[in-house]
Amino acid sequence: MLDIAEELHRWVEQGRDFAVATVVAVGGSAPRQPGAALAVDGDGTAIGSVSGGCVEGAVYDLCVQALEDGKTVVERFGYSDEDAFAVGLTCGGIIDILVTPVRGGVFPAALAAAVSGEAAALARVVDGPADLLGQALLVRPDGSYEGKLGGHPELDRTAAAEARAMLDAGRTGTVEIGEDGSRCGQPLSLLVESSVPAPRMIVFGAIDFAAALVRVGKFLGYHVTVCDARPVFATAARFPEADEIVVDWPHRYLESTEVDGRTVLCVLTHDAKFDVPLLKTALKLPVAYIGAMGSRRTHEDRNERLRGVGVTELELARLRSPIGLDLGARTPEETALSIGAEIVANRRGGSGVSLTGAHTPIHHDGPRRPDGLIGSVA
Repeated sequence: MLDIAEELHRWVEQGRDFAVATVVAVGGSAPRQPGAALAVDGDGTAIGSVSGGCVEGAVYDLCVQALEDGKTVVERFGYSDEDAFAVGLTCGGIIDILVTPVRGGVFPAALAAAVSGEAAALARVVDGPADLLGQALLVRPDGSYEGKLGGHPELDRTAAAEARAMLDAGRTGTVEIGEDGSRCGQPLSLLVESSVPAPRMIVFGAIDFAAALVRVGKFLGYHVTVCDARPVFATAARFPEADEIVVDWPHRYLESTEVDGRTVLCVLTHDAKFDVPLLKTALKLPVAYIGAMGSRRTHEDRNERLRGVGVTELELARLRSPIGLDLGARTPEETALSIGAEIVANRRGGSGVSLTGAHTPIHHDGPRRPDGLIGSVA
């Protein structure tokens, strides 16, 4: 639901009633992941998507029904072998959809948090006792929470702890609570949607390739910083789409700024006086991706220089260099695309090979549950 938070927040401010259909689990080659949502208001206006078009009509009708009767339901949609024109996913996947009328509760606060960029997690019961279906908690990073799941304070505390763990990792997906933890006589499942600030992309080197990479980074949802020690090049006029421009020695800035397990570092300077101290620092940090531009000769020379300042072979193994996937790229835009593609492949576990003729999965998100559905995604 939080993927369409901005529009839903406006609906709340306008006092509009609406129902939301949210993907809670997927299997096979389903086009959308847990957390994807479609919403319908009292006038029949629809926003969002749960399947890329396959089952939108049926889900729209479920939302209209939820607005009329006020009931929360979970429906499963899959491909129909008997009738290819029946409601189903023609891609062969399976999705479970939670349909909930939204009338107060913690939902307005969850939407406001998502719109403002505040870290918070919305946890909703998607499987369990009928009277708990759709009940929700809003969980903050410090473990505090709003709302309740029925009349079981111990369940609320257990659910809040599970949601906080998902929030700490910046993950959206389902978690299971056993019968003992649920305190309601049977196990249940929660969909936890984490709203976290955009991950960081830091681009070192204010060159023309960096300008193209900034655009790709913004397209992929990153908060993009450009850093260069040369003030004549690191300017807002040259990088109008960057969120932040820093004039400083790259290694000194990296030592002073905050990074985390979602941060990607793109080193485009290919100048030893910048690269070596920067990469020596970067390769010790718990970031998601470190890539460095340069020819294969530059790469070999740089690696020798890094070994000379104490960088270990294990640390060097983390470095993606030459940066990007082999697309035959030549222009700054093509090169930026190859770098962005490598970042996505690294994040999602993709191979980077052509899907044509391959026998690898199209989607790589998350561990699989015993029932074959994907229970959580990054």
